Amino acid sequence: MTPKDYLKILHTAEKLKDTTRHCTTSGRRIESVAEHSWRLALMSLMLHGEFPEADINKLTAMCLIHDLGECFTGDIPTFIKTDKDRENEDRLLSEWVDSLPADISCEFKALYQEMEEQKTVEAKLFKALDKLEALIQHNESPLDTWSENERELNLTYGADAAAFSEWLTELRKEILDETLDKLRK
Repeated sequence: MTPKDYLKILHTAEKLKDTTRHCTTSGRRIESVAEHSWRLALMSLMLHGEFPEADINKLTAMCLIHDLGECFTGDIPTFIKTDKDRENEDRLLSEWVDSLPADISCEFKALYQEMEEQKTVEAKLFKALDKLEALIQHNESPLDTWSENERELNLTYGADAAAFSEWLTELRKEILDETLDKLRK
């Protein structure tokens, strides 16, 4: 990969800094997709001891690249994203990944396929962490910034993805307890 190719990839990925999500930060600022991906990567780095069988570097890579398709489509909240939206995002991402230098393209394609198949511990961890990070962020954001459906969604979202792991199930329970405390106040 040439330095020019490297910069071109980074310039595309920079769009995630300006691509906003539907959630706010604790200070009421609208969160960017890049911020979500950053914290997701941080979450993965701290799991060495809990999941010694996992390749944490691979997991972190998944966390960092998982929303690159949103460079082209923006963020569409999961509760309104349609199959057509997913197909469009997948197509645009695939076209971009195909245009990357061969080594990077192959690496990204392999990671995306693994995330899609959900067969490895890394892929399962990624999916659970992605959902749980969104819940954590909602719990940190002011309640009046939540849409009405998020009050119900925060009670159940991510439980299925965390169910493969006792530790993640316990984390999901802790997040739920925070949600319930927030809703009671």
